[in-house]
Amino acid sequence: MPRNRKMRYCRGVDGYNLYKPAGIPVSQTELIELGLDELEAMRLTDLDGLQQEEAASAMGISRGTIQRLLESGRKKTLDALVNGKALSFADADHVCIRPPGHRGRGQGRGRSAPS
Repeated sequence: MPRNRKMRYCRGVDGYNLYKPAGIPVSQTELIELGLDELEAMRLTDLDGLQQEEAASAMGISRGTIQRLLESGRKKTLDALVNGKALSFADADHVCIRPPGHRGRGQGRGRSAPS
């Protein structure tokens, strides 16, 4: 029996959750689902410029998991871009959405401001 997945802390997606080639109806395109955890791993490393260890810490997972998420997320994104497929963002039970600007698991919980 496989082990339960560790909770992954991600930011939500603001705005659109589906991207498709212009001028082609969604019904005529193949749909690829990109997990929010894959998107968050790419956002932290590729867009925000964090090292994999820092990104792993921010998401509350291991560096090896970040590497796997990056590999699968980049492959799906490139497949959609190169082959004209639609890309949608998929939520999962093991993904915890937190507000933008909040980094790291449990930061600020239970701490009061200095007097």
